[in-house]
Amino acid sequence: MTHGIHGEKRWYALIVLCLGVLMIVLDSTIVNVALPSISTDLHFTETALVWVVNAYLLTFGGCLLLGGRLGDLYGQRRMFLAGLVVFTLACGLAQSQAMLIAARAVQGLGGAVVSAVSLSLIMNLFTEPGERARAMGVYGFVCAGGGSIGVLLGGLLTSSLSWHWIFLVNLPIGIAVYAMCVALLPRMRAPAGTARLDIAGAVTVTASLMLAVYGIVGGNEAGWLSMQTVVLIGAAVVLLALFIAIEARAAHPLMPLTLFAARNVALANVIGVLWAAAMFAWFFLSALYMQRVLGYAPLQVGLAFLPANLIMAAFSLGLSARIVMRFGIRGPIAAGLLIAACGLALFSRAPVDGGFVWHVLPGMTLLGIGAGIAFNPVLLAAMSDVDPADSGLASGIVNTAFMMGGALGLAVLASLAAAHTDALAAAQAAPLDALNGGYHAAFAFGAAFAAAAALIGLALRIRPQNGVEGVGPAMH
Repeated sequence: MTHGIHGEKRWYALIVLCLGVLMIVLDSTIVNVALPSISTDLHFTETALVWVVNAYLLTFGGCLLLGGRLGDLYGQRRMFLAGLVVFTLACGLAQSQAMLIAARAVQGLGGAVVSAVSLSLIMNLFTEPGERARAMGVYGFVCAGGGSIGVLLGGLLTSSLSWHWIFLVNLPIGIAVYAMCVALLPRMRAPAGTARLDIAGAVTVTASLMLAVYGIVGGNEAGWLSMQTVVLIGAAVVLLALFIAIEARAAHPLMPLTLFAARNVALANVIGVLWAAAMFAWFFLSALYMQRVLGYAPLQVGLAFLPANLIMAAFSLGLSARIVMRFGIRGPIAAGLLIAACGLALFSRAPVDGGFVWHVLPGMTLLGIGAGIAFNPVLLAAMSDVDPADSGLASGIVNTAFMMGGALGLAVLASLAAAHTDALAAAQAAPLDALNGGYHAAFAFGAAFAAAAALIGLALRIRPQNGVEGVGPAMH
């Protein structure tokens, strides 16, 4: 039960929570733009430079599930604020390679906690179905559209100031968000019961996820059948199996396996994996197509995503909630993902001499519509049938599904694109034709991922079973 927060104050709290989430989402792309400047300033080798990204991904991906559960056990408000502090500190002051990589790892830990806990906080603040759908639409837009904003912001900060500012800008924003959260988020009574943190489960699942992320992000360079990749992925699978065995016997499991007995929860996470793979294909591969094939500058690439972001905003901030209230979650998920698949299919036919209006904008438009329609109901499907006491865990699981699906999808599709490009080059294709042909193959597979997710969406219940029941006790 909520205390001390009613009416408009909840919507102000939502805005503040989404600002915290936006900081995390921006970081996924803003750093990539600044990598060349970081490399020059701190004298990174190409091999060492990837750890500026990988150090963050390892702790972020590995700690999402644990971060969500910590919110359930020790208070979602408390953990959100702690994660925000950790994320905000350190990186902008790094003056050496080791300092920056270590700071990025710590930043990933804070980002994981903020991402996992914020969604459960929103679910617990808004329990009336219509309000919850609108609130989730706002959250969905921030998650889906924030990445392309990072491309623009990263380019502006790096070119006009220095790469340090892509991290330093977090400091005033983080302080402001922290202060507003303290003022707006209510203190709740401590979680009921005597549940304790499942240490064995936490260690095994976190280690499993970290090894999986490391194996996936390094798979392209090391080779998917290399000893390094096989050992890492194999160890991750073994630890995951051990984690499941521990959870089946634990008195207070980190992740109760009964959570997946709810059909919508299980299917929504499968959809999340497939859709994240498709969306990463859109965001990263279309950016590469525009830069390397069409010759766009980074700022032009960011502007090319603007129509899709505006369309996503229109759906996520209003239309999506009305669609969900009218048709439930099953139809919008299937329709939205199918529309997104069509957008990726259009990119799979984009020519070397393509123009923005005829060959970029149509795909961007369909992807913006599809993402705007589907993101909100996917989150509702993953969260609404979960007991309020497990809402943080459910948030951590769905965030992990999106993160792992995106990482695996991007790695696989990038490998596919590279292999197809090499095959075309060996067949004497022109360099740009070979490069574009590789992107075509990856876009086609991305479209297949989105279409598969749409088909799975048809198996969901039309409406969540538990979409209007109580709020969590863990916001303390």
